[in-house]
This record gives sequence, structure tokens and C-alpha cells, in this order.
Amino acid sequence: MLIEDRLKELKNKIDERVPAGITVSEVEFEGPELVIYTDDPKRFADEADLIKILARDLRKRIVVRPNVLEDPERAMLEIREVVAENAGITDIFFDADTGEVLIEAEKPGVVIGKNGATLREITKHIGWTPKVVRTPPIESSTVKQVRQFLRSVNEDRKQFLRTIGRRIHRDVTSKDAWVRVTMLGCCREVGRAAFLLSTPESKILIDCGEKPDNSTNNAPYLYVPEIHPLSQLDAVVLTHAHLDHCALVPLLYKYGFDGPVYSTPPTRDLSAMLQLDYLDVVSKEDRKIPYSSNDVKSYIKHSITLNYGSVTDIAPDIKLTFHNAGHILGSAIAHFHVGDGLYNVAFTGDFNYSKSRLFNPATNQFPRLEAIFMESTYGGSGDLQPARADAEEKLYETIGNVISRGGKVIIPAFAVGRSQEVMLALEEGIRREKIPAVRIYLDGMIREATAIHTTYPEYLNSELRNQIFKEGLNPFLAECFVPVDSSDLREKVINGDPCVIVTTSGMLNGGPVMEYLSGLASDERNALVFVGYQAEGTMGRRIQKGWREIPVGRKGTIVINLEIVTIDGFSGHSDRRQLINYIGHVQPKPEKIFTIHGDENNTIDLASSLYKRYHIETHSPMNLETYRMI
Repeated sequence: MLIEDRLKELKNKIDERVPAGITVSEVEFEGPELVIYTDDPKRFADEADLIKILARDLRKRIVVRPNVLEDPERAMLEIREVVAENAGITDIFFDADTGEVLIEAEKPGVVIGKNGATLREITKHIGWTPKVVRTPPIESSTVKQVRQFLRSVNEDRKQFLRTIGRRIHRDVTSKDAWVRVTMLGCCREVGRAAFLLSTPESKILIDCGEKPDNSTNNAPYLYVPEIHPLSQLDAVVLTHAHLDHCALVPLLYKYGFDGPVYSTPPTRDLSAMLQLDYLDVVSKEDRKIPYSSNDVKSYIKHSITLNYGSVTDIAPDIKLTFHNAGHILGSAIAHFHVGDGLYNVAFTGDFNYSKSRLFNPATNQFPRLEAIFMESTYGGSGDLQPARADAEEKLYETIGNVISRGGKVIIPAFAVGRSQEVMLALEEGIRREKIPAVRIYLDGMIREATAIHTTYPEYLNSELRNQIFKEGLNPFLAECFVPVDSSDLREKVINGDPCVIVTTSGMLNGGPVMEYLSGLASDERNALVFVGYQAEGTMGRRIQKGWREIPVGRKGTIVINLEIVTIDGFSGHSDRRQLINYIGHVQPKPEKIFTIHGDENNTIDLASSLYKRYHIETHSPMNLETYRMI
């Protein structure tokens, strides 16, 4: 059936179901959604269950938009006229994709009004549907820039979404029924995550990262025929924002991809921040720059964000649902439902099956599940992490010892995830007088990443969310934290009083940490404390192994005299015990398990152990292998 005929048929079905008096002027596919345009959006809103009924009967994600939306500049003025000044409106963002206007305010209740009266008044004046959130405690320049950019490409995005909508909802033409997964990276190794999910109708790329070891062979196998030309890809699905999963997504646009990238909202913002920082780091290290900032903009322009639990058509025969992975902000287990009940496969990305200071444990309940691709970073038989409380006590003890002898503590950490976990532990340590009340310097993108965390409180666990927004106790704003935003301040920190320095990059493959190491490594009073995974081939792993002279630049070296401490227990990854327990608890039980994202020994060991424990078919695939699922 032609798309125009399908839209006409859908409009007729909608007309039959809506109450008399509600006019539907047009229906259109825009991205994964079916958009209903009407002159009566308030009538739709008054019919509380109407949209749910339509979505259920039509098996589509339904969005209702008014035919006419007020110009954003004029609408902004009208909102400020309607809402009392004491609401403290700090930002207004018009999302043309949804027809919603996001109003950030210090006092959301004033914007809402008694029984929602002010919100109804706003809708009446401007047509946009208002959504009110509390102003984040820390302003994020990244979020602001992403919103401004999306506003500037509004018309282009509308056309893009309509084009993609028609591609998603095209007819299924093949009578064959098979599902294959091709390993383009991240097998028997950590990094360059990339997996191609293929059916007779569709091609979906899951993640596109680089290896963290700065080697020349650090990109996925994007040149193999299975994935070429890139323009044939239906979509890219991004599990989370760490560079070993997202660094090379903009490269796809450089070489011809023009489709959507699906992620959670925090993943979109965090990945854009880290990709731009990645370009900066690569240029400073005199390495080949793989793409430009314009390619990052192309990625943002083509991004489509989904919240956890939202079942979404991304191809004619594939539905995607994101579930909490517990790893970093917005990290997701990507669940794919292929065909009409034909097959279900999940990719965990990186996941944590334990509750942390920031996040709830990874989801283990799915509607259906025939196969799962799961990380194996800590899948080896000896990879057992200590309890988080024990890890924090060891951190406090180490810091106390170093400060007492007049030294400084360097903690290399990823800007996203480990940094915020360590910040919370350090703030509590100082507040409870478990460590001296020294300054804690934050360098790299840590401060900005933390601001993005406070922009999306719904992705944090309930205890931290309540502490920040209900109790007014925001540990991220503690006086002990001092952002480092210049080389001059960095030099003062190196030459200053005893302190703690939390800085990027987490594996010492570039970033400000190298400046601190250069200035502090020769003094045995200082300490370098590892709290995260150090991949094989990285500078961090070499120092852990005992290197005492490390090369810097073309001719320089750094002599390592400072104390080296590794503290397990802060990882955002599941350890061996949690990985095995996850499969024990996951429902329903998969028929096949693929162990990925771990070194060769770990992936093989975990696959063997899972088979022995649960009698489920397991595989430790190699790069470039293709498996037929069904």
C-alpha cells in the first residue's frame, strides 16, 4: 500500500473514533510517530483516554498537535505576560518535534497555577502544550546550545522527520523471515562497540565507538560490505554516551548516512559534549581528526530521543524499547522486537546490576527475549568487586594518608559516571569528617557533565532526586568543589596546598590529567588513585602494571614516583557475580547469550560459566562474525 493511501486509511479510522465536534485536518508520519493535526487540541486533551485508545487500536505512537502554533518569539512574550513574575522563569524551549514548550522555573507551582489554570491559559494563548520543570541547580551550557541549535534547524528537522516517518512505515515487501547480527567491533576486546542488526527489510547499527587505547586500529569495521553503503542504514541506536560507544557516530554522517540516531535525551546531550571535547583532545595530540564539529551538528539534527519504556517503530519490521542500564546517566539496554512476534533481542551496552549512589540497578524484565548480547568487562573468574561502602572507606583512608604527608591525590575519571559517583562519596566524606576538609578540584568536562545530570533528575535514583529537589541538599554544589577552567588555575593547583583532583581522562589517554601527572608524578608524597576500568593498551593500564617512566609527546617522559593505588568498587559495570546473577534473574530466560565488551579471556570465561550454570546456548563471538538468530 502506498504511504498516502495508508495515511488516508488511518485518518478515516481516527475520524470514526473521535467524538463529534472534534475535527482532524491532517495525519502525517513524523519520525516514529503518527501526528494528528487538529483545530481542537484542548478537546483532545479533555478526552483523557482518547489518545491511548487510538494508539492501542492503530498500534502507533500518537501525538496531537494544533494546526496553528504561535511563533516562538511571540509565544515567549505571551508566556511571560500570563505567568506571574515570581515564578522565576529561567528558560523557555519550544520543541517543534512534539508541539511542546518546556518552561524551566524556580517555582513550577506558580507556572502551573491552581488546578492547572495558568497552564490552560498558556495553551489558549499560544497553542503549544506547556510542560513545566524546576530550574536545574547547575546550568548546562551544552543543554542550552543543543536546544538553541534544534530551534535553528526546526524546518529542516520537520522535513527530515516526515521523510523518516515514511521510511519507517513503508510496506514490508520481503516474504523471507530471518534475523542476523554482524560483529563490527567490541568482541573479545573493550571498545569500538558496533553491531549490525539485519533483517530482509532493515539494517540497524547499534553503537559506533572507538577503542580507548589510541592505537591506529581503533575504529569499528565500517568498511565491510555488510554495512555499505551507509545510506542504506535505517537507523543508529546509541546505548550510552561513553566514547567507546558513541565517539564515531558523527563520522557516519561524514560518509553518507542521513538517517536517525535514537537515544535517551541525556545520552544525546552527553554524547554531543564528549564528541566535541574528543575533537579538541585529538587535535591537541596531533592525531588525525576523524570528523568536524559540523558532523556533530548533523548528528544532533538527526537525533530522535526516547524515554525508558517507550515502544517505538524504527523500521517497517523493528520496534525499539529502551530500559534502564544503571551504568551512567541515560544509559539504556536496547530491546528490539522484530516482525510480528518473530524475534526479540537485547543489547545491554554497559550495565550495572547493583544500585549506586546515582542510579537504580539495570532492568531485568522484558516482554519477550530470545537472545541477549551482554557486556563482559568484569566477566573473568577473579573479577569480583568489593562492596561500595568498602571501596569508599579505602578511598577515605588513602586520601587521609596522602593529605597528612602533605601530598595531593589525582583521581582520573570519566567525565560522565565515575566522576559524579566519586564526587558524592567525597562530599559525604568531608561532611562526615572522614577525610580532611581540603579543596576538591574538578577538571575537564566534569563540571558540565554534572550540570547535565541535574537537568535530567528523572534519570537519577529517587533518593538522590529527593535530596536535591525536595530537601534542598545538593551535594554537587558543596563548597569543597572547585572547577578548574584555565591553565593558570591548573598550574596553581599543581603548586598549591594538599588537595584532591578529579580529572579526565579516566584511562589517561589524553586530557588535563596528563598535565597534573607531569607536574606531580615525581613527588612520592602524591598519589594516583584509579577508581575505574583501565583498558589494555591505555596509559592507565601501563602505570597499573608498574611502568615507572611513561612517554609524553614525541621525546618527553614522565618519571613516576608517586604512590599508585587501585580502588575497585566504584565501577559502573557489573562484576562477575552480578553478570551471572543478572542472567539468573532476567525474565524471560533467553535462548542464546552472546558475551561481548571484554577481553578475550573474560568473554570466553563468562560464556562458559553461564552455559554450565544455566544450560543456555552461549557464544563469545569474534569481530566480523555474523550470527543468524532465526
